[in-house]
Amino acid sequence: MNKLSFYITLIFITFISINVYGGKLFDTLTSLKKAVDKVRSEETDEYQYEGQNNIVNNGNKVIKKFSKSKKLLWKIYKGHEVTIYCGCKYIEKKPDFKSCGYIPKKNNKRANRIEWEHVVPAHAFGKSFTEWTKGHPKCIKKNGKSYKGRKCSSKYNKLFSLMESDLYNLYPAIGEVNGLRSNYSITELSGEPREFGKCDVEIRNSKFEPPDRVRGDIARTYLYMDQSYPNRGIISKKNRKLINAWSKLDPVDEWECERSRRIQKIQKNVNKILKNLCDEKGY
Repeated sequence: MNKLSFYITLIFITFISINVYGGKLFDTLTSLKKAVDKVRSEETDEYQYEGQNNIVNNGNKVIKKFSKSKKLLWKIYKGHEVTIYCGCKYIEKKPDFKSCGYIPKKNNKRANRIEWEHVVPAHAFGKSFTEWTKGHPKCIKKNGKSYKGRKCSSKYNKLFSLMESDLYNLYPAIGEVNGLRSNYSITELSGEPREFGKCDVEIRNSKFEPPDRVRGDIARTYLYMDQSYPNRGIISKKNRKLINAWSKLDPVDEWECERSRRIQKIQKNVNKILKNLCDEKGY
């Protein structure tokens, strides 16, 4: 007997044994309807993802909304207000260009705010979900048109929402860089053009090259996400060799390990990729 059937039976017995004799037929039927609606709502929430390949090895199982993650991250980074790619300090959600030599390329408004960047782009794992590629029966706009992609996935796929909200994959970045990086995959590009002042990032031909000083951090984030959420296409065969090389060339440092500990306290899961390396270094 499922939860819904159990509650209906229980309320029906109560109805027969008490309320008929008390003359409370209308009140009982009203209560019955409310109870059934509540259980149906709970079961819809519990089973709406049934049948999906919701495999989480050791990933986020606690934070269910990206909006919640963004609020938590300001606290996690307290005392280390530095952006991931450009190394800019920030104060009250606004980057200090003088601290890093950043010069906006074309979007000054977005350059002047801090955003939380998915190092592994949501698109990289999102495209493995049906809600992203095809939509969902409930992903319907007010005008009756259906939609798909990130918004649909966030609303109707529990695993996607958990992945999207995973704190280990989120870093502070200058908004303009975050926007221009888009969903581009990481790589090494030839030449050293500087389009953002002294910020050593390169974005062209739908590819993104981060600075040397954080390539290890980025590589280990990819390794964590790939290990925690298997079969989501997070690391391609082509990029695995590059990612492993970056992790070796740029080892863990004290802040990377401290950041991991802070996240673990909130998100409750251990980043096994980092824990082993941090233990080896004694951080």
